[in-house]
Amino acid sequence: MAEFRGVQFDDPRLEEVLSGDATPLILHEGTIHGEGTVWQPTEQRLVWSDVPNRRLLGWYPDGHVEVLIDGTWFMNGNAVEHDGTLVHCEHGRRCISRGGDYDNSPEPIVTHYEGKRINSPNDVAVAPDGSIWFTDPIFGIVMPNQGALAEPEIDHRSVYRFDPKSGELTRMADFEQPNGLAFSADGGTLYVSDTSLSLGEVPGFKAGKKHEIITFDVGKEGALSNRRFFCHTDHGYPDGFAVDPRGWVWTTAADGVHIWSPDHCKLGFIPLPVVASNCCFGGVDGRRLFIAATQYLLAIDLIV
Repeated sequence: MAEFRGVQFDDPRLEEVLSGDATPLILHEGTIHGEGTVWQPTEQRLVWSDVPNRRLLGWYPDGHVEVLIDGTWFMNGNAVEHDGTLVHCEHGRRCISRGGDYDNSPEPIVTHYEGKRINSPNDVAVAPDGSIWFTDPIFGIVMPNQGALAEPEIDHRSVYRFDPKSGELTRMADFEQPNGLAFSADGGTLYVSDTSLSLGEVPGFKAGKKHEIITFDVGKEGALSNRRFFCHTDHGYPDGFAVDPRGWVWTTAADGVHIWSPDHCKLGFIPLPVVASNCCFGGVDGRRLFIAATQYLLAIDLIV
C-alpha cells in the first residue's frame, strides 16, 4: 500500500514472526464496511461480509472473488463449524444462522432468549467442543445502514453459548456493548471486546467508556471464571480480533492492527491508512493474516 508506514516492533519476539519489510497486500477493493473474516478450510477460501452492501463474499487463492450470498440480512460476523459449515450473525433478522449458498438462505438457529428477541448478534466463534458463542450488542438495531431499527426486547447486552446438540442457549456474561470474541487455540481462554465507546457514532446515543478486551478462563461446559482486563486501544476500539497458536492477540482498531502477547505485553503494530474492523488467520499454511479494513480486504504474511 502506498501509504503504508511499515511495521512497528515493540518486542523482539515479533521480529521472529513478521518481517520488517512486510507490506499489506490488497486482495480486493470495493466493500463499504468489510467485516467478519473467517477462513473456510473445506472450500479453501476466505469468507467475509460487506455489511451495508448486504453481501457475503468469498476470496480464493487464485485471486478471484465471488458473491456467495447476495441480499443478506446485514450479515456481520462469521465462523466455521468443525464440519466446514458456515455460521453467521445477522443484524436484520436478529439471529444466528447456519449454512446458505447462492440459491438458499441460511437457516436461523438462534432467535430468542427466554422468549424475547435477541438484539443484533455481532460476532461469533465456534469453541473446540462445537458450541457456538456470540456477542449481542445493539449496534444493528440502532444504525440504519447496519440492520433494521428496533427497540431492544431484553435489558442486557451479553455473550451467549449455544449448544447445537441440545439446542440450549445460555447467557454467559454481560457487558456494556460486547463486540468481537475469540478463543485461544486450546479453548481454555475466551477474549471478548467491549466497544461501548462506538455508540458515540450513532445519532441520539451517548458514547460509552469501553474500548477494551476482557479475558476469561473457560472451564467445563463453557463455564467462565476469572474475568479480567486484557488490553485497550488508544485510537478507536478493538472491533474484531484473532488469536494465533502462540496465544498472541491480533486486534483491529481505527489505526491498524495491534499485537499483544498473552502476558499483556505489547508486541507491535501494523499501521493502516483505513479503519480495520476484523481479521483472521488462514491460507494454505495458516500464516496469512487477512484483514477487513473498510473498502479493502488486505493480507500480510508471517514468516512462521
